[in-house]
Amino acid sequence: MNEKQWEIFSSFRKAFKAQIDEWQTELKKRDALSFLTELQKKSQVYGHTPEFSVETPIVYNTALDAITQNDQIKLIVVGDNPGKNEQLAINRAYLVGQAGKLGAKFFSSAPEFGIDFRKNAIILNKTPVHSPKTKDLAYIISEAKKSAQGSVICRILQESQIWMAQKTAELHQALFETAQTEEEKPGLWLVGYGELKKAGIFESYKQTLYAKYFEDAHDRLRFDESFLVFQHFSMNRFSIDLKEFQAENPGLSLKSALTALGKKHRKEIFGF
Repeated sequence: MNEKQWEIFSSFRKAFKAQIDEWQTELKKRDALSFLTELQKKSQVYGHTPEFSVETPIVYNTALDAITQNDQIKLIVVGDNPGKNEQLAINRAYLVGQAGKLGAKFFSSAPEFGIDFRKNAIILNKTPVHSPKTKDLAYIISEAKKSAQGSVICRILQESQIWMAQKTAELHQALFETAQTEEEKPGLWLVGYGELKKAGIFESYKQTLYAKYFEDAHDRLRFDESFLVFQHFSMNRFSIDLKEFQAENPGLSLKSALTALGKKHRKEIFGF
């Protein structure tokens, strides 16, 4: 990263870590952190997930701490929220399970992108609040609403989406604008868009991101090639979707097909 990009990233990382601490502190003060953990455990049963220990209810991505100025951020990947493996104390990092392995495999098999998934891509989420499966957040919200103690949980789930969308957009745009070469301009990929649809769990994230990119015609044009939307890496959906698109568009190179597919899904979700 150039000097300015390093300052921007370092500032984001510091703010992200502080915000996680702030949400955790607020939950503790309202005696709601243990209640959130309880709901996360109950959601395992509700969602028919094999039982596991909930060790980190709200997860900061510690992989960000390993990034240095010598690393070039070429891609910002936004997943959904931390699952089982991500919240384990030995990990506390995003996309470290099977989905992350599939993402890393894609880039290792596509050297034309020049991206080391664990070195040149930073992983963020739409909310740092853990659930066994993304859809289980709906159960957690529903149960939290039944208790006065749960009001702060619902608020933080909403607030965290808005915060993550705003800060992720600002990070992407600032890194993009301060790039001194084309190679230094990072892309932003949303992977997983099912809950971005109307009335979905992440509708607030979507609306906030829309305001950051699509309400201004200049921004729409400027980030047209770099802000893309894809199916999730999990269950190999990303690669399956890409292969099907390539079969329908055999004349496109891998890079061109990926960009066209990302724009197609972006239009489906954001209307542009």
